[in-house]
Amino acid sequence: MRPIRVWAYFLVFARTYMRNRVGLFFSLVFPIILILLFGAIFSNTGSVTVDLYVQDLDGGSALSHSFISALNATGVFSVHLVSPSVGNLSSWLSTNGYTTGLVIPLGFQSSYISHVPVRVVLYTDPAQTSTAGIAQSAVNGVVSEFNLQATGQSAPEVGVVGLNVGSHTYQYVDYLVPGLIGFSILVAPMFSMVNLSSQYKKAKLFRQLSLTPLTRGEWLLASILWFIVMVFASTLVMLAVGRGAFHSTVEPDALTFAFLLAGPVLFVSLGLLLGTVSKTPESAAVVGNLVTFPMMFLSGTFFPVSLFPDYLQKVALVLPLYYVVDGLNNTMVFQHTSAALVDLAVVLALAAIFFLAAIRAFRWQEQ
Repeated sequence: MRPIRVWAYFLVFARTYMRNRVGLFFSLVFPIILILLFGAIFSNTGSVTVDLYVQDLDGGSALSHSFISALNATGVFSVHLVSPSVGNLSSWLSTNGYTTGLVIPLGFQSSYISHVPVRVVLYTDPAQTSTAGIAQSAVNGVVSEFNLQATGQSAPEVGVVGLNVGSHTYQYVDYLVPGLIGFSILVAPMFSMVNLSSQYKKAKLFRQLSLTPLTRGEWLLASILWFIVMVFASTLVMLAVGRGAFHSTVEPDALTFAFLLAGPVLFVSLGLLLGTVSKTPESAAVVGNLVTFPMMFLSGTFFPVSLFPDYLQKVALVLPLYYVVDGLNNTMVFQHTSAALVDLAVVLALAAIFFLAAIRAFRWQEQ
């Protein structure tokens, strides 16, 4: 493999791609439209059973026990008790990837009996707007009932403080950006490579390339390098728009860059493989759509996987994009490094498998 030939074809590929207005639109403009749209309008419908992680700092007093029982009785929550020894509940939730938790403060019972205002703290994930809204409504209902029992009216004996999991400053767009970065990692490489391989096959350009010194590996590597450049550009644009338009606070780190490198390798290779095994450009487009669209909507890009039915959550686990999006969330939002490393290992393994499979299936002359 000669770097000079890789660089030469990289320049050719870049000039060709820059002339393709459709490709540029989906690589750079479409992600901006999505982040503006979802950042301005975010609402989900439907009801779910919410896993609520409760940390009782009041030592399991009779009143805190009654409060937890009332939460269970709503039918909305599946309550899980968390030991006070774990420390800060917000950090514990973000570290373990949980999205909803509640802290019953020390002195909860004594304050309630003495008619001293006391507040429980509810942590939710603003990316899961449906779940967060259900949790807030249900907790407020239980709190109102306790206030009625204490004073005969809905006076604020017990109040609710709502905070976001992981940080006091995270907002919806901070949870949206990683998913849209994953979207850009998928769409441009997959659609472009499926389309390009089928067009090259139809125009017999691969046969002409076989007469040049360029090898299959060099051609594929040059294509991958171009899409890595495009993914980095798209990511920088989305981060800038998120920060400028919606005051997003998430920032990329070293693991983020690792996903930005590994993701294009995976999806360029997969796109080439799909285009190679398809007999005609029409069948290549059908196969590409059948593979791409389920990943777009079932990998947590736009909708949290935790809101899906159980069987769809299992489907998500077999989709390569799931591990890209989950890894970006773990490293950019929750700072859960160990989980992000597991996701990255899966992405790297899949990238290696699809790269080798694409090289093996792809033959200049056969195309």
